[in-house]
Amino acid sequence: MELLFASAVGLLTACGIYLILRRRSFPVIIGLSLLSYAVNLFLFASGRLAVNRPPLLHEGAEGYTDPIPQALVLTAIVISFGMTAVIVMIALSDHLTSRDDRVDAPAGGAADDGVEAPAAQEDAR
Repeated sequence: MELLFASAVGLLTACGIYLILRRRSFPVIIGLSLLSYAVNLFLFASGRLAVNRPPLLHEGAEGYTDPIPQALVLTAIVISFGMTAVIVMIALSDHLTSRDDRVDAPAGGAADDGVEAPAAQEDAR
């Protein structure tokens, strides 16, 4: 079970980092979401995965599962959803103003690889 969770955390982290390094804004947003999923899974797995154990200690229970990582994961899910919404709105407003969704494009509109942005091409005409 621990190997499965460790593999999933590693795979989500690797895919998230790969997508963050892309030039377009949508893969960057997806990469940030994957990284937050990896952190959530890591926090959840840090609470000692116990099968058929109650989350709270009461009479007659031999052991219990620590509820703190579960509460942290729920809080992290809410925060990451809010941050993803903010990042999507920032990327959308940037796309609407510059007509380009490249992350590495300079403020002037022209990209550094010699390809001009559509707004810069219209101004040149």
